[in-house]
Amino acid sequence: MECARPEAGGSRHSLANIDRVLVGRGAARSAERLVDGGTRTLELRIPDPHMSSRHACFSWDRGACLVLDTGSRNGTRVNGLRASSSTALGDGDIVEVGHTLLIYRAALTAPLAGLGDVDFANDDATNLLATVDPFLARSVSILSRLARSNCPVLLLGETGTGKEVVARGLHRLSERKGPFVAVNCGALPATLLEAQFFGHVRGAFSGAVADAPGLVRSADGGTILLDEIADLPMSSQAALLRVLQDHEVVPVGGTRPIKVDLRVLAATHQPLRELVARGAFREDLFARVSAFSFALPPLRARREDIGLMVAAYARGQSPDANAGGAMRLTPAAGRMLFEYDWPRNVRQLHQVLQVASALAGREPVDVVHLRAPMARSAPSAANDSPDDACLDPVQERLIASLKRHHGNISQVARELGKARMQVQRWMRRFGIDSRSFR
Repeated sequence: MECARPEAGGSRHSLANIDRVLVGRGAARSAERLVDGGTRTLELRIPDPHMSSRHACFSWDRGACLVLDTGSRNGTRVNGLRASSSTALGDGDIVEVGHTLLIYRAALTAPLAGLGDVDFANDDATNLLATVDPFLARSVSILSRLARSNCPVLLLGETGTGKEVVARGLHRLSERKGPFVAVNCGALPATLLEAQFFGHVRGAFSGAVADAPGLVRSADGGTILLDEIADLPMSSQAALLRVLQDHEVVPVGGTRPIKVDLRVLAATHQPLRELVARGAFREDLFARVSAFSFALPPLRARREDIGLMVAAYARGQSPDANAGGAMRLTPAAGRMLFEYDWPRNVRQLHQVLQVASALAGREPVDVVHLRAPMARSAPSAANDSPDDACLDPVQERLIASLKRHHGNISQVARELGKARMQVQRWMRRFGIDSRSFR
């Protein structure tokens, strides 16, 4: 992720059959593979003004990946700590070169043939889900091929992972002429559920003063998303099954079935197969909606994609969204985004970026702009008071000690009676940069 221009998006570069990687500033972002004196080299160029033309070198020694700063002006950092010599990298480590963040992955579960270089510098309208993970990308590619079919798709994943976004993408790629209608099955009142789903005729019940088509008929010719389908009561499950089997609806109070043409997608964060086993969800309905299942991983399991999500957010902002300037991040803020666990997933990330961008105004988004919205959007934040929502006792002690010792980690460790590595882990956990206390 290029923090000075996050809208540029991310890229993925395979380290297979490579002896070293050279990273430095260039006029444009590029990746070139060459053989130099028998050494297989990947040369990455990034238009980062804070980066030196020859900034850092990655190499391998006995299977370990090492990063070495090659005399850069601003230095190279690993997980926020300056690398004074060759530093061994662990899986998931964050390397800071200039104002650009790189994530090192030691291995990925994907065939070697699918590990080519990919640059996400531009939006691709055909992408259902942008990802640098080749395994997830392959699953998305399979799902995309089903877009123009009428095959029912069941979308699984935690709340906030983007199931409705994928559903809208499937509708867009399907080229169906009708509308996309999203129905939150858990939000419909049980007493009126069937009337809202299937419509009603005038006089069907008290208050039915006119015919109403219902949500299913409103999606005729298009796509309906049955979100949180696991929350449907058994009686409504039976009625919905008829719609899926016969492609027709009988309005409440009506006698004649009405034909409908629609694509059905369903979504849930609950273990639907387990609900079927317990008898809490109809097995025949499960079979109808799950012809193809697609699971969206939680954001904490796809940290490498955070740069792509920040890029999508930045591209979607109006020119004056940040009081006249394009969105920018400090490297410390970028690291904080990558290191946070995101319990509420992509939805929480978007909310945090929205608040942090507003707080930063014309300035780059920094750690101080992220702390409050992260704390207030975390699941436990509802029980916190506004005054203490940002800090826990460990964080308060750590910040107080850093202030007293002007960011000297060794002195902080001695005062707290902890090892330097523990202090550094706390700092990464809370998104604290010791340089801000010097």
